[in-house]
Amino acid sequence: MDNKNYLETLLPHKKPMVLIDDVLDYSVEEGWLRSCVTINKDSIFFDNKINGISSIVGIEFMAQTIGCFAFLKSGREEPKIGFLLGTRLYNNKYSVFREGEYYEILVKEFFSSEDIVSFECFIYNEEKDEVASATINVYQPENIEERLLNV
Repeated sequence: MDNKNYLETLLPHKKPMVLIDDVLDYSVEEGWLRSCVTINKDSIFFDNKINGISSIVGIEFMAQTIGCFAFLKSGREEPKIGFLLGTRLYNNKYSVFREGEYYEILVKEFFSSEDIVSFECFIYNEEKDEVASATINVYQPENIEERLLNV
């Protein structure tokens, strides 16, 4: 199966908004998931002027990795919509994720209270050096579809 198609079963996104390439491994019990991405021109955010993707898109790499974890943790048949409430301390060593470069994204759940969950997130380059990190808070209410229909 094409990994992007597989990821569409985990995320509430369709191509071209599926930005990560694959789920590498995870542990629901330990509260973490690792994904990966190789930067290429097929990405909706690829910018030919900089020969890559702005490093700010790293936040979305992290958010989609969190989305995969949330789906696998929930045990549901379909992914739920979630909202990124905020990002704290987004640190990145690069201004651009360059074409052809490979990255791994690691998210670790460290706080959960009903519908709000916080994650420590990291992006590593191919040499396993940390190149970005952030704390991301997400909101995924139980009945979001119903709430959206009543807005």
